Amino acid sequence: MNTTKNATKNTSKNSFSPSPRKTKYIFVTGGVASSLGKGIVSASLAKLLQSRGFSVTIQKFDPYLNIDPGTLNPYEHGECYVTDDGAETDLDLGHYERFLNVSTSQANNVTTGRIYNTVINKERKGDFLGKTVQVIPHITDEIKRNFYFLGETGKYDIIITEIGGCIGDIESLPFVEAVRQARWELGEQNSLVIHLTLVPYLSAAKELKTKPTQHSVKMLSEQGVQPDVLVCRTEHALPDDIRRKISQFCNVNIKSVIESIDADTIYDVPLLMRKEHLDDIVLEKLGLPTDSTPNLEEWKHFLGKLKNPTDEVKIALVGKYVELPDAYKSIVESFIHAGAETETKVKLKWVSSEDLDSDDDVKKYLSTMDGILVAPGFGDRGIEGKVLAVKYARENKIPFFGICLGMQVSVIEFARNVLKLEGAHSAEMNPETEFPVIDLMKDQKDVTTKGGTMRLGAYPCQLKKNSLASQVYNGKDLIHERHRHRYEFNNTFLKDFEKAGLLPTGINPESNLVEIVEMKQSEHPYFVGVQFHPELKSTALSPHPLFVGFIKAALAKRLEEVVE
Repeated sequence: MNTTKNATKNTSKNSFSPSPRKTKYIFVTGGVASSLGKGIVSASLAKLLQSRGFSVTIQKFDPYLNIDPGTLNPYEHGECYVTDDGAETDLDLGHYERFLNVSTSQANNVTTGRIYNTVINKERKGDFLGKTVQVIPHITDEIKRNFYFLGETGKYDIIITEIGGCIGDIESLPFVEAVRQARWELGEQNSLVIHLTLVPYLSAAKELKTKPTQHSVKMLSEQGVQPDVLVCRTEHALPDDIRRKISQFCNVNIKSVIESIDADTIYDVPLLMRKEHLDDIVLEKLGLPTDSTPNLEEWKHFLGKLKNPTDEVKIALVGKYVELPDAYKSIVESFIHAGAETETKVKLKWVSSEDLDSDDDVKKYLSTMDGILVAPGFGDRGIEGKVLAVKYARENKIPFFGICLGMQVSVIEFARNVLKLEGAHSAEMNPETEFPVIDLMKDQKDVTTKGGTMRLGAYPCQLKKNSLASQVYNGKDLIHERHRHRYEFNNTFLKDFEKAGLLPTGINPESNLVEIVEMKQSEHPYFVGVQFHPELKSTALSPHPLFVGFIKAALAKRLEEVVE
């Protein structure tokens, strides 16, 4: 169901206002505290609307001044999610793709930094004809232009826009003002605002408290935006008297006070929102038909397998940011998807590579694991611990999976311990190494700026016939995977690796870049390293084949040990 028509362009040079259109806009804001789950609620609502036949996309507007999250430390912001078109984006876009099974793009993530950068560049070129450039109207006009951009494509019935941060944050003010203006421009039944708040439970008083929600809505209203729907995050069910109180003091219809109770898994949230009739309420307020029934059978089937595993495996995730699981969010979710596909509970053990200083340390942390994944990352901190982890997996025939830097570390370990190239390393970690088995890509040698300059986005990869990689990808010859790196396998050493048994089975047909390395299955049950990031293309209903293959190999190892 796609009812959108292309809108005519506004001829004004100094402001932007949408022409009448049939695309509907939903704005999602948050208050009281961060990390309440705006992204999950947005993705869940989008899933419900999609299941009713509507064409939906979600976009995230972040209030920080970085142009994008590409230069942010994972401890600051969690993982940096990369889209097919090479955009470095907020991790919430991963949730959007995992729920909707639809790709996002550069247009789906906008920051304050990008807004200001665009406006200042326009000012430098003289586009404002000598006008004084101000937050209102110039910044808010640019924000609105980005609000409406995806709607102009004519592809979507509904666009959900998540506003990052909390109501009351200074940096969020221009976005809230832009929402206020957009609602006036769009007119009735073409937009609505969903506000996510916290209703905390005080155990000492044994009661839920509504005052934080009241204050949050009051603050939002003072900025000119009245929410249409309140989604209340809570640890306990909201009784009718609490809903009535929130409705009365926040000026929101009681039917539009939605309970968002803590769930066992984020993938339960669409069904919980359906139980609260969030999709019905939204469609009614937007003047859209409500006679269709959500088709969630495939989703329920996925949840059924996720919650009723027939077996389990223990997987070690070896990385340098393990104190913050969000740094590896897509990897974690990919294991959930693959676990559901194989009806296997994946028990992750977080292992800091900095704790792996010796063979004894490695044995202590990894000896009981059914599989070892060495995670991506940057810099030399913890690198030697990753090398030891790879060595342990290779020598003990434990299923191994290396992603990006994890693949590069597997090459370094093989060079040192099998090829006997003493001191072999990556030029990133040791520019003076005699054996730079991992080296800087040619097109990166003259790059000096950091943001948005890596090899980013989806690239083709040709798979060798009869390889493990080809088997895992169900016999495909050509795949496309997403990248985020500067360094690559050094082809100078390629023949030495092939002769010794580490085989390049995935090659970029355009650059001859080695994308996948693996050991023969006669020598190791599952030893695969990939330069790309497969976790960025795994979704709930389309688990990534490399993760599925890895879990199957880990399960086979565990069952083999049980038999022995």
